[in-house]
Amino acid sequence: MSIILVVDDEVGIRELLSEILIDESYDVRLAEDAAAAMRVRDEIRPDLVLLDIWMPGMDGISLLKTWHANGQLTMPVVMMSGHGTIDTAVEATRFGAFDFLEKPISLQKLLATVKKALKHDVPPRNPPLTLDAFARSGFMREFRKRLDQAAAKSALLLLRGVSGGMGEICARTLLTAHAPWRDLSTVSNALTQEFLQSASGGVLFVPDLSTMGKLQQMNLAFAVERLEKFNLQMLVASSKPMAALSDNGWDAKLLARLGEVWIAMPPLAGHADEIPEIASLLLAHFVARGEVPARRLSSGALNALRNLPWKSHQDTGWGELYGLVRNVALNALEEEITAEDVSRVLPEEEVPTEAIVLAPLFDHPLREARDAFEKLYFEHLLRLEGGNMTRVAERSGLERTHLYRKLKQLGVELLKRSEN
Repeated sequence: MSIILVVDDEVGIRELLSEILIDESYDVRLAEDAAAAMRVRDEIRPDLVLLDIWMPGMDGISLLKTWHANGQLTMPVVMMSGHGTIDTAVEATRFGAFDFLEKPISLQKLLATVKKALKHDVPPRNPPLTLDAFARSGFMREFRKRLDQAAAKSALLLLRGVSGGMGEICARTLLTAHAPWRDLSTVSNALTQEFLQSASGGVLFVPDLSTMGKLQQMNLAFAVERLEKFNLQMLVASSKPMAALSDNGWDAKLLARLGEVWIAMPPLAGHADEIPEIASLLLAHFVARGEVPARRLSSGALNALRNLPWKSHQDTGWGELYGLVRNVALNALEEEITAEDVSRVLPEEEVPTEAIVLAPLFDHPLREARDAFEKLYFEHLLRLEGGNMTRVAERSGLERTHLYRKLKQLGVELLKRSEN
């Protein structure tokens, strides 16, 4: 018997849908809001969810995103909406919704949609990426130990030096199997104790403090004071120092509380040899989540990433690497990502031309690498001097006859222009 979860804040709609579905021999579970729906999903995996969009507290779209982020969107979800929210319901299909039903819902349309949705196979999601994936890296193993040690002593941790996706990877490392996961940045309404109760034993995560509005700051303060009561672990990440948040009007007491126990992500500077493996893991993570097409990094691309000037101190480089790998995968037209693809997505003022252009040469024998370098060298001088062979000869220190012979040997095409 298929289990169908009906989530709607209107008791009349819940009862009506329940009666219809029970008459069709379905096992029906009911939830009056997102918090109740999350409790049900934490306990069982329904075969189908009928989810209303507008509800008090967390709305249906936010709940859908939360399930997706938590790896719990393993069942088809059909959104229910009134006439004024159809566009929103259609948009929800981008976040994983299977279909939508417009209220008032006709009996024929309801049963047809339910039948179709139950036949829809939702592919199982790969487990979320955690720091365990980086266990071969010595400095990452050490950071993992520091993170676990700090979390064992404090229910609230501030993660410095990283935010967003890398912050989520750190936070998910603290999540035990089958425990609830809640991203507070997705909550657009006032937080309730019922919401926190639904997350009991799990992890609350804030991707970036600097992006939180006033209501979300109030939600954060509300949750911070109740972590122990509901047996919650919270990890908050920030791309800005606490002083900057204070200047933007954050409550001083809340900032002091958030900054009591913090842990810093180790900088990538000094660990160039480990960049290729880390980048490959991140790319596999993006592909598994369906965020980018199937891609792989060539040896040239990996060398290009290895030779980038990763910064130290406050700028750990993790956010840059995370964004760079994701963007290069989205921009690359072929399955194999090249060094040129890496160069294309770097900000122009930060492109380390030598590292990007020369990186593929490191994979060739010495003679081939030398010839390739000399060709690049003379092509650069020809462009720089507009094809003027006299000035190219002066810059390179070669006699003109020798220069012409060298260019012919390397296969360098001369620019068509008159020499003065």
